[in-house]
Amino acid sequence: MAILTDTYQLTNGVKIPKVGFGMWQVPTGDTAYNAAAAALKAGYRHIDTAKAYQNEADVGRAIRDSGIPRQDIFVTSKLPGQTKSYDGAMADFKSTMQQLDIDYLDLYLVHAPWPWDEIGKDCDKENIEVWRAMEDIYATGKVKAIGVSNFNVHDLQNILPTAKVAPMVDQIQYYVGYTEPKITTFAKNHNMLVEAYSPLATGDLLQNSKMQQLAGKYQVSTAQLALRFCLQNGILPLPKAVNEAHIKSNTQLDFEISEADMATLKAMPDTAPDHTHNPTQG
Repeated sequence: MAILTDTYQLTNGVKIPKVGFGMWQVPTGDTAYNAAAAALKAGYRHIDTAKAYQNEADVGRAIRDSGIPRQDIFVTSKLPGQTKSYDGAMADFKSTMQQLDIDYLDLYLVHAPWPWDEIGKDCDKENIEVWRAMEDIYATGKVKAIGVSNFNVHDLQNILPTAKVAPMVDQIQYYVGYTEPKITTFAKNHNMLVEAYSPLATGDLLQNSKMQQLAGKYQVSTAQLALRFCLQNGILPLPKAVNEAHIKSNTQLDFEISEADMATLKAMPDTAPDHTHNPTQG
């Protein structure tokens, strides 16, 4: 459980819990509310949602109902990928704050460098404008930190020259067998924390025989092994679960993978289906 209170420090001094609870693909309504509530009860103090997930209101309600002081919970949300104008970003941020109904956000991310129905579209010019909006939102104090998601090296290089405030986080798809070395190296060299969505390859890693064998050695679950791998690489994992037992299990990460076994995991080929490499609002 101690791992849930451990933190990374962002470039502006803000501390972010090393493990977050992801709300991607968690259905709106009672399912999302119950998942967020169970996560907080299990000890999570970092919840990651997005306007595109349509469960911001459920997350906000779970936070308010938890009885936990607001300052003790780190909350992330995201600007939709299709929003590519300054005014649009301002309007969507206002909507996000109304949905969450909390005083401030700890982290606000640009969800993607392109609209989700046009993955790969060149939005370089628009992203510079959107980042200007993110900086202005940050300046209001309603957001403690800002960053991006699904941005590759080119996308980061596009906004950095004109940025007054550099992105503090890049949230990407990352898991054993798919560690995006170019992006992670670039981000770390520019003092950006890398967050891992789909750290279990949307569940596909759980069936991997090599992962199962190695997890057995440490007497942990394959999910716990996959999450610990992220942490030992200096990455912040965002596991998602709706089952209360899984939610609790994913918090039990106080063990150490040996250097030799980390090398084995780093060398593992990607065994997840190709579709997982097309981000779908993670």
